[in-house]
Amino acid sequence: MNEPVLVIMAAGMGSRYGGLKQIDPINEEGDLIIDLSIYDAIRAGFKKLIFVIKDEIEKDFKEKIGDRISKYIDVRYVYQRLDHVPEGFFVPEQRVKPWGTGHAVLSCLGTVDAPFAVINADDYYGVGAFQTIYDFLTNTQDKDKYQYAMVGYILENTLTENGHVARGVCKISDQGYLSEITERVRIEMHEEGAQYSEDEGKSWVTIPQGSIVSMNMWGFTPSILKELQERFRTFLANEVPKNPLKAEYYLPGVVGQLLEEDKAVVKVLKSEDRWYGVTYKEDKEVVIKAIANLKAKGLYPKKLWE
Repeated sequence: MNEPVLVIMAAGMGSRYGGLKQIDPINEEGDLIIDLSIYDAIRAGFKKLIFVIKDEIEKDFKEKIGDRISKYIDVRYVYQRLDHVPEGFFVPEQRVKPWGTGHAVLSCLGTVDAPFAVINADDYYGVGAFQTIYDFLTNTQDKDKYQYAMVGYILENTLTENGHVARGVCKISDQGYLSEITERVRIEMHEEGAQYSEDEGKSWVTIPQGSIVSMNMWGFTPSILKELQERFRTFLANEVPKNPLKAEYYLPGVVGQLLEEDKAVVKVLKSEDRWYGVTYKEDKEVVIKAIANLKAKGLYPKKLWE
């Protein structure tokens, strides 16, 4: 079996944050959130890294991230392009938004031929998560069903005080496998606890305390790429006409379909770590303090790449 690969989705537009947050330093050493993830991945055992980026950010991205990281790990690139759609389909007029996380991973088709982990570029996942997912990938292959994994986080450990977030809310079997995942695109913390809205904030539904959510840290075999390719056509045909400018092809949605069809099992690898990310500009100060504290505790050296 080929060595596990790490895929980092870095093509997000960062519209709510107001800038290209993937290359925004979070401390005086010049670290990016992505640096911590790559550092953790390397010490877990990953030797190959694939960035999913947009053509427009290629120059800046390589200068500020890829070129210096390539000294420590094999770095490759794939490109998430809006016009990368199957024959017979077209990009809706005035659409600029990327197709979503499912399409980002689909961009790796033809490049990834090994078990792989998937993460977001702008999320901090915690020290243990990469070792857990690496160990899973090195000891797993598809059987009668696809064998996948997800690192799950406690919802309350993933929220921001500065606005709403999207999370895949999970149901887990007694055996520790994912039984259902529902993408909630507007979750906020209220006095009653974490709640979601499906009508632009007009009404709210409480999510049980301690619920496990997906932060897009997945472990897959290459079989997911074929499934993403086949189901993208269905998404374009059925969902895009309903919302041509904003409909997104969510990775958790495809995983949910595979679970419903009994084609896959997903082992939930629970993390007690606090997740950190910069969804909004106001989140940055929280992340700066958190990373400084982790370095002070000795979880990371002061200068990562020396």
